[in-house]
Amino acid sequence: MACDSCAIKNLIYQYAHYIDNGELDKLSAMFAEAKIVAVDGQGSATDIAGAQAVLSLYRSFTRLYPDDGSPHTLHMTSNVVVVIEAGASRASATSYAVVFQSLPDFPLQPIIGVRYFDRFARAGDGWHFSERRIDTRLAGDLSRHLLQPM
Repeated sequence: MACDSCAIKNLIYQYAHYIDNGELDKLSAMFAEAKIVAVDGQGSATDIAGAQAVLSLYRSFTRLYPDDGSPHTLHMTSNVVVVIEAGASRASATSYAVVFQSLPDFPLQPIIGVRYFDRFARAGDGWHFSERRIDTRLAGDLSRHLLQPM
């Protein structure tokens, strides 16, 4: 791709599309050569490495509804800042995300706000995640989104 920054932003945005569509297999495949570091509101971190571990994590935490197989969420990702390192084989990015959710008995509302701190590596002509740090900054009512407490 001619624009490395564009390719990296597309990965960041694709993550949001996959989770909002309940496509946890596709989401986890993005981390085949990567890890997710989840940081809760108290600063505790958990490392999850590889596609299978990421898939297990998301299946154990994300509530998918039977009507369409999605979590009825919209991840709004913004303020993406990409830095391509010298040599263009590694990159990093920071961004914000606010997750909105709505259900028939749960009015539309923001349920969580996070910061993403991402690292990427080039593989051939493309980019892939090498690490995603998810730092929870704001938490609302997650009872309809998560299967277990954070």
